[in-house]
Amino acid sequence: MDGLSKEEQILKAMKHTLSGVARDTATPAGMKHPLSKNTMQDIRACMQLIAAREAELAEAAGRPSTARPHYTDEPQGNVVVPFEAPDKTDKS
Repeated sequence: MDGLSKEEQILKAMKHTLSGVARDTATPAGMKHPLSKNTMQDIRACMQLIAAREAELAEAAGRPSTARPHYTDEPQGNVVVPFEAPDKTDKS
């Protein structure tokens, strides 16, 4: 699976499963959620721990972290803007 270690495969599967549970139990606004507030907080805490461990493993393996989303219109690096200095001649 993408050359990932066993631990990374487990973390990926757990994240996928927890995301699926959250997606499958989502309710329209105003309706009571089937999961308790404590369970939802536990899922969030697990997702945060998984993300932190994935980042640690990626850093230890020398792989760049790609967890942060990038938007298509987001600048990808330094932008060089050409600039011409105005003439020093006095026009008055």
